[in-house]
Amino acid sequence: MTDGTFTSILKPNRRSFIKGAGGAMAAALAMPYIARAQAAPLYINTWGGPWEDAARANLFDPFTKETGTEIRTLSPVSFAKLAQQVNTGTYEFDITTLGGGELVRANQAGIIETLKEPYPGGLFENGVASHAFATVMAWRTDKFEKGPQNWAEFWDVERFPGARSMQRYAARVLPIALLADGVAVKDLYPLDIDRAFASLDRIKDHIRVWWTAGAQSTQILRDGEVDLIGIWHGRFYEAQKAGAPVAMAWNQGEIDRAYWVVAKGTPNAEAAKAFVKFATSPKPLAGFAAQADYGPLNPAAIEFVPAEDARRMPTAPENYSQTFEQDMKNFGADTAEVAERFEEWVAS
Repeated sequence: MTDGTFTSILKPNRRSFIKGAGGAMAAALAMPYIARAQAAPLYINTWGGPWEDAARANLFDPFTKETGTEIRTLSPVSFAKLAQQVNTGTYEFDITTLGGGELVRANQAGIIETLKEPYPGGLFENGVASHAFATVMAWRTDKFEKGPQNWAEFWDVERFPGARSMQRYAARVLPIALLADGVAVKDLYPLDIDRAFASLDRIKDHIRVWWTAGAQSTQILRDGEVDLIGIWHGRFYEAQKAGAPVAMAWNQGEIDRAYWVVAKGTPNAEAAKAFVKFATSPKPLAGFAAQADYGPLNPAAIEFVPAEDARRMPTAPENYSQTFEQDMKNFGADTAEVAERFEEWVAS
């Protein structure tokens, strides 16, 4: 998996990288504001579990070693807490990560800091692209010898009877619902919101759990609480490593991008921005992505990812060719309004 291959797959217009990225990073970390920040720890809102283990080993501890700035964490990631602390001025954390849907909402609401592009193509809606992950369909092999191979089959409760689970996250679930209803990937965006909800109506009674945290999705699949699940690929690997009888399909996997953001108005904004720059620089990001099975979005990181690790990532050519990416710029509706409608629908 070469730099050129990755570039053409994820971002066709990314044809050149900043050769001096490492030097620029070192210069940034040596700036005077870092010295001032050392007295105040940085608080980072994380997903916990293997995600945080990988971040601690490859991002948090190395950043502390470089700057002397201690990093403390709290989890899970919460958009509601991000909004609340900005509105109240009482900060529990300085930094968090958001998927594309919540990033658009956060930027529209003015609750995140303005950031600069740390590498070509790396900035979107004031979030810095860190890594790619995919929502895939997975199943218990002690329930099905061969599970569903597309979302229409996942929706087929007669052919694949059993308890299901999906993430309680509108921007990820609605495109999947449209695929289940027969919409072609090329025709997904802008989303037909009403059609997506009509499709969800057909499966709603079979969704036992609307999971809200990555660890929860791993646990209910591993323990057999559900038979089929829409799950992040990394969390599937976690259940698999734990010895659970599970399998998954890359086909129609939904790729999302995770973005680092800084809470608007946090007193530690400058140190937080320095961390974001560090965390998306080639070597630290490559180490994090390889350990957590994510696809690094800074193309310059690819040369530092071992080939055997790259094959497990959604950005590997053989996997990426079977998936689709979210298109938040062409979503088709106000994301905040759709999220509110989805929450009301789940609760009804």
